[in-house]
Amino acid sequence: MAAANTTKISWRLQEFEAHSSPVSCLALGKSSGRLLATGGQDCRVNIWALSKANCIMSLTGHKSPVECVQFNTSEEQVAAGSQSGSIRVWDLEAAKILRTLMGHKANITSLGFHPYGDFLASSSMDTNIKLWDVRRKGYVFRYKGHTQAVRSLAFSPDGKWLASASDDSTVKLWDLNQGKMITEFKSHTAAVNIIQFHPNEYLLASGSSDRTIKLWDLEKFTMIGSLEADTTPVRSVFFSSDGSCLYSGATDCLRIFGWEPDRCFDVVPVGWGKVSDLAVCNQQLIGVSHQLSSVSSYVVDLKRVKKSGGSVIQGIIQDNQPLAEPKDPKGSALRRNYERPTTTCSSQRYGERRSPSEDEADEKVSSAEIHNAEDFKEIFQPKNAISRTPPRTSEPFPAPPEDVVSCENSRNEPIGLNVADFLPSSPNNRGGALSDEESLSQLKKGHDTMCVMLRSRHKNLETVRSVWAREDIKSALAAAVSMNDLSIVVDILNIINLQSLWKLDLCTTILPQIDQLLHSKYESYIQTGCTSLKLIMKHFWMLISDTLKATPSVGVDITREERHQKCRACCKQLKNLSHLVKNKAAQVGRHGSAFRELQLLMAPLDDSL
Repeated sequence: MAAANTTKISWRLQEFEAHSSPVSCLALGKSSGRLLATGGQDCRVNIWALSKANCIMSLTGHKSPVECVQFNTSEEQVAAGSQSGSIRVWDLEAAKILRTLMGHKANITSLGFHPYGDFLASSSMDTNIKLWDVRRKGYVFRYKGHTQAVRSLAFSPDGKWLASASDDSTVKLWDLNQGKMITEFKSHTAAVNIIQFHPNEYLLASGSSDRTIKLWDLEKFTMIGSLEADTTPVRSVFFSSDGSCLYSGATDCLRIFGWEPDRCFDVVPVGWGKVSDLAVCNQQLIGVSHQLSSVSSYVVDLKRVKKSGGSVIQGIIQDNQPLAEPKDPKGSALRRNYERPTTTCSSQRYGERRSPSEDEADEKVSSAEIHNAEDFKEIFQPKNAISRTPPRTSEPFPAPPEDVVSCENSRNEPIGLNVADFLPSSPNNRGGALSDEESLSQLKKGHDTMCVMLRSRHKNLETVRSVWAREDIKSALAAAVSMNDLSIVVDILNIINLQSLWKLDLCTTILPQIDQLLHSKYESYIQTGCTSLKLIMKHFWMLISDTLKATPSVGVDITREERHQKCRACCKQLKNLSHLVKNKAAQVGRHGSAFRELQLLMAPLDDSL
């Protein structure tokens, strides 16, 4: 059996019901790779030990759904942010609430613990970032500068800097001592979802909805790499412990990247869907994802993953001539390393707190219910006892047997599919006997309907493209709408959004289509509709509002009348959409969060003419 397990490279570790209502967020403990915190629409935070079926403890006190969770470095504390903007910090060892922090006015979107001091950073849809002193209550500093929701926060390993990533497509770097921005990176063309500092070097990675990972040199403040990560938005990245490569959790696969030069070392199929968080322990990468009220965890055996060689991402790819392994894989000679302080931070280092403390009674209603006393004692209590034997180290998670039918994968095989099943058996059972054309012909059999649909879609896109080239973008969009095929509209909108080609003339044409997209059953359509509506509000609402409120001019101004008519039509359509957004803001998951953000953005419509 041991020999059979050696062919496993990835497998599902477990799947379990984590909450009584949909799960909205989760986080792994990065030190151990063994602890998991989940937050749900039931307003609870549950703590789990990976591979064990029962919840260790349940943390209560939030009065609105939990939107964000995070462990501190030692995994002795966990923080959770809610939909209402409140933050609670629990002491897991003492099993009690440690602090309640109030101050944000909208959903908490990200949390980050300082690597050494008792400080917590938080971000919100209100665009503000706050640094809190957990021991004292109240925020120390507020960092303002992002124009849209902040999605990710990360402290530098030396604890001197804080990085923030936002829907406004920027990454900002803040100096904690001075409380001000050091620099801003603007090369992404869509929302930035995740940021990670290199564990040793002055290097920062950022993953974006523009489907790229960018690497930033923090000495020269320049971009030193741009990695094409996947065909879907980048939502989770994690540096290897030695910093020699970067792991990216793409939809249903793990990608391993190197830089200088940019290259992809390996792609490993994993059936984790949209993975939400990654951690590494015992040469295994752990990934976790959630769907409705269930959570799934997956394991990738890093001993079987390629971490060197690979093909250059930019330029000619030569599979038969892989890159030579760099002499110094860590690249330590290329840039400066962080210097860790020998003592922890003090609160005076960042100045005095400036926010008022909240009512003590709010903390008294919070509690930590221990559901599994044995696991709780095993995981959290040994720190207080003197052990006479060496501490027990965690063992790697064992791979399941080969004959178990689950989501595990053998090397280089598509998830849940066997390519041989789709091809006819050739003489002498030689799989290579068929030519590429014959193989393609065989694969097409039985898929005539799909082929017809794809040909039709391709023809329609070619028509729209020719109109765009011959006339203009407005005519191309009108042609796409006239085809009564939302997939074509989505394709065109994605181009307009990505390249920021919006004009007021396009709004009157596309707003009715956005209504259809937001009602769609397809997730990608809803996402495109939300993004388009957000950009329209951002770029044109002030123009629409000012035009409608302006006093009439003397005489006849045809251009002004046309603009006024367009703005009036847009305002009417936007008001209709605002009612739809309000109704959908109660949804759970990522779409619910997007609709709640739109609701905040469209609030001025309530006071409009």
